[in-house]
Amino acid sequence: MSEVIVYHGSTESVPTPICKFGRPNLDFGQGFYLTVLRQQAVAWANNIARSRQQTAMLNRYKMDREAILQNMRCKVFSAYDADWLEFIIGNRNGENPARDYDYVEGGVANDRVIDTINLYTAGLMDLDMALRELSKHQPNNQMCILNQEIINKYFVYDGTESL
Repeated sequence: MSEVIVYHGSTESVPTPICKFGRPNLDFGQGFYLTVLRQQAVAWANNIARSRQQTAMLNRYKMDREAILQNMRCKVFSAYDADWLEFIIGNRNGENPARDYDYVEGGVANDRVIDTINLYTAGLMDLDMALRELSKHQPNNQMCILNQEIINKYFVYDGTESL
């Protein structure tokens, strides 16, 4: 087993994640979101905690990413490219291209790139221009678990810390 440490920022301890509790129409669909980037998860937890006026919590898991990639239906985006852009827009518009996958990984459509996505979606920027703008940014990391079997088979809860 090749374990990777992954994080989930929240305002609560989540020892047993449930995929279907995620909000619909997010970047990679309705699922349980994680990242390998601790600081990104901390920032997310702090943002949520501020808006809810609660304590930020960082959940940590050991995940067998290699087994997931070998045994499950996976989509991994390595760049902010046309495929990523259409996937994000499709999910945000409720078309749910994520339904064909158990696991999706790639860059976050965050404040560094959201203006480009919005201009492209509104028809104010063509695909070539949008891709040129997106190429200026190095993708960060988010993972979305869409199938509960992944959590049941390939995850080990490793604790929660208050931030």
